[in-house]
Amino acid sequence: MLAYTMRRLLLLVPVLIGMTIVTFSIIHLIPGNPAQTILGEQASPQAIADLEERLGLNEPYWVQYGLYMKDLATGDLGTSLRTNKPIMDEIWPYLAATIELTVFAMIFAIIIGVNAGIVSAWKQNSWFDYLSMLIALVGVSMPIFWLALMEQWIFAQELGWLPAFGRDNPRDPIISTTNLYVLDTIMSGQFDKTWESIKHLILPGIALGTIPMAIIARMTRSSMLEVLRSDYIRTVNAKGSGQGVVIYKHALKNAAIPVLTVVGLQTGNLLGGAILTETIFSWPGIGRYIFEAINYRDYPVIQSGILIVATIFVMINLFVDLLYSYIDPRIKY
Repeated sequence: MLAYTMRRLLLLVPVLIGMTIVTFSIIHLIPGNPAQTILGEQASPQAIADLEERLGLNEPYWVQYGLYMKDLATGDLGTSLRTNKPIMDEIWPYLAATIELTVFAMIFAIIIGVNAGIVSAWKQNSWFDYLSMLIALVGVSMPIFWLALMEQWIFAQELGWLPAFGRDNPRDPIISTTNLYVLDTIMSGQFDKTWESIKHLILPGIALGTIPMAIIARMTRSSMLEVLRSDYIRTVNAKGSGQGVVIYKHALKNAAIPVLTVVGLQTGNLLGGAILTETIFSWPGIGRYIFEAINYRDYPVIQSGILIVATIFVMINLFVDLLYSYIDPRIKY
């Protein structure tokens, strides 16, 4: 297992280097003078020259890339052009908000999707199978922004059950140390605020997790149907094992690898693709942070945001690869 892990980590190095090249090249792919694009058409030549000096744009490409990698090695992501603050200090609260929302959305998607897929495969061609797959089809096809607006209208405006915006109650804000509100409130014993944080997560989390839930349900059903037709499952059934033991102990483990692949990919997609949900629910996440940087032409923030999201995506897929070898030891050979 250790050798397999080391091989996967070594293969990760060229991927991470490639990502830094792509993200660094973003500013050089801008048509015309990047400094003038950032400052606008009315900028004076002196202001353009000063910004080129500040960003190192007057140096050759490979020199700039070397300086960029040197800064990354020390944990320096640069400085925001809009706020003039270090990006490393500024970006974490936004990233923490998106991580919290993504985790909630994927927990919802996995619990509902996996169990719906299992029951659909177990009760193939039953009314539950047809209904759950119809719901999964609707879930995949439904626009996120429409679902989010319907949730706000029904559960926030009409019923008043759940809040429609933000991460906490503005009249009683959460004092957070890690910016992971649920974790911080649990550790501090403020369980009333924990529930308040969860209530703010429910609507955006369900809106964000609906498409992954539908994909996971369909993938679980397909994989489980294939496994349930296997000879070893017939043998386990012949031994008189209960259906719960057959499905959850024997069948699910062998059907889990394609499902894990979908879970890993969808988790990475949610981290970088939650901008619609974050905008509708006024969620201060990384998607909105990058979107605002695009509007203000804050290219250091855009570079850093894309690099961080891409790195997390790659690490999630590494974790999924390691889970493969745990579930099926043949993979590491």
